[in-house]
Amino acid sequence: MSRNKRFKDKVVIVTGAAQGIGRGVALQIAKESGRVVLVDRSDYVNDVVQEIKDLGGKAVAVKVDLETFLGASKAVEYALKKYKKVDILINNVGGAIWMKPFEEFAEDEIVKEINRSLYPTLWCCRAILPIMIAQQAGVIVNISSIATRGINRIPYSAAKGGVNALTASLAFEHAKDGIRVNAVATGGTEAPPRKIPRNSQEQSAQEKVWMQQVVEQTIDRTFLGRYGTIDEQVNAILFLASDESSYITGAVVPVGGGDQG
Repeated sequence: MSRNKRFKDKVVIVTGAAQGIGRGVALQIAKESGRVVLVDRSDYVNDVVQEIKDLGGKAVAVKVDLETFLGASKAVEYALKKYKKVDILINNVGGAIWMKPFEEFAEDEIVKEINRSLYPTLWCCRAILPIMIAQQAGVIVNISSIATRGINRIPYSAAKGGVNALTASLAFEHAKDGIRVNAVATGGTEAPPRKIPRNSQEQSAQEKVWMQQVVEQTIDRTFLGRYGTIDEQVNAILFLASDESSYITGAVVPVGGGDQG
């Protein structure tokens, strides 16, 4: 394990921890001596727990559906039962399901996008607040996106705009309780193929064109002219989660190679 002890004695909930950025966050927190509660609805989350244990870290997993308040409440209750407190919540669940012009979205698809990319963060913040208020301490890091200004994913953009508003308002409302709330607006990020695709349907020729437009727009707006890495996103998230950012709250930090979102 790393000698860095930023998260020593900290209990950290990481949602969407089975793969991608969430997995990277969970692994790094464990390497830095944190106790991690990995939350996901996929069985793959258990593999990440085993990875952490193989490295000598401390982690447990809970499988719930964070698109419901009941699921978020169960995740928090499990963390409290296991560790008696929660110091940090990292809300990572989300991600665009479809890439296409807004007029092509069906009603149920719009609902699914909002359910996936806004409600898990909203419900988890609501579930953790009474705990952090009672502690008079806590840190929340929400994962947003530079896609709040993007093409072919308007419902997702709207959901992440909601995350940004939630972040700022929650920070304002609960600074008096010793709670800091920030967000990382992730840019395009290189990642291995998803173990469970957000959309399992094969893309049509037109859908591939719309997807390529998103890729081109992302790179065109990025000063550095490339996608970021998972580690580059993890580094920013953990900075905001750690005491190193103790005088930062209510901020949405773009990590998009110069694209401000």
